[in-house]
Amino acid sequence: MSPTQSLESLLWVLRPHPALAVAVSGGVDSMVLAYLAHRFSTADVVAVHAVSPAVPAAATERVRRHATRHGWTLRLIDAGEMADPDYLRNPVDRCFHCKKNLYDSMGAVAGVPTASGTNLDDLSDFRPGLEAARQRGVIHPYVEAGLRKADIYALAQAHGLDDLAALPAQPCLASRIETGIVVDEDALRFVEQAELGLAQLLPGQSALRCRITAAGVVLECDSVPAGAARQALEAWAESFCAQAGRRFAGVRPYRRGAAFLRVEA
Repeated sequence: MSPTQSLESLLWVLRPHPALAVAVSGGVDSMVLAYLAHRFSTADVVAVHAVSPAVPAAATERVRRHATRHGWTLRLIDAGEMADPDYLRNPVDRCFHCKKNLYDSMGAVAGVPTASGTNLDDLSDFRPGLEAARQRGVIHPYVEAGLRKADIYALAQAHGLDDLAALPAQPCLASRIETGIVVDEDALRFVEQAELGLAQLLPGQSALRCRITAAGVVLECDSVPAGAARQALEAWAESFCAQAGRRFAGVRPYRRGAAFLRVEA
C-alpha cells in the first residue's frame, strides 16, 4: 500500500470520531498516528503521554518536542502502574495490567474515546495489553485501516518525520526484566542507563537491549562484536554492573522478547 493509500484508509477509519485521545508512547506507531490524526482528520485530537520510570526519558522528550513543533494538545499523566502490585510482580500478563492502568487513567483525564498505535503486525504477537484495550473500547485505527509496521514507517518518511522514520522499535523498559522478577524503579533506571551506554559503545545498531534475568544482566545487540571490541564491551559491562551491585552474565545476539518467559501448558 502506498503512503497516499495508507493515509486515505486511515482517515476513513478516523472519520466517524469527532474527538479522540491518542495514547502516545514516544514510539513511531503512536507518534505517527497522533501527527496524522491531528493534521489531516476532522477529529479534535489530544495526545496523552504517560510519564513513568518504565518510559525512557528520551521518549518523553520526543513527545514534548513533536507536540511543540506540530501544535498538538498534549496531556502528560501518571498512569499509576508503579502503584499496582499486579504490574510490579511482573507476571506473564504484565502488559495487561500496564494497559489497564493507562487506559483507565486516559479515560478519566481525556473523557473521549482512546486510540492506540497497534498495527496488524502486532496481532500476531502475544500481547495481553490488547485484552485491556478491548475491555475499555479502545480503537486501533491502523488495524482497521489494514496497516502494518512497514506502512507506518513509509508514512513517517513521506510526511517528513525523519526522526521517527529512523526510530527502531523500543518497547517499555519493563519489557527488559525477565518474567517473575519484580519490577522496581532501580531496575528500570539501571536498564535505561545501560542502554544509553550501549548506544555510545555500539553506534549504528538498530537493537540494543539490557536484560535483567535470573542468571544476571545480559546484553543483546544486532551484531555482537568480536575480538578486542568484544573484550572492551564486556569489560565495560562488568564494571557497569559491578557499580550497580549486579552480576554480568554475558553478551548475545538480540532476541525479540527474550525476557518474556511463557510456560506452555
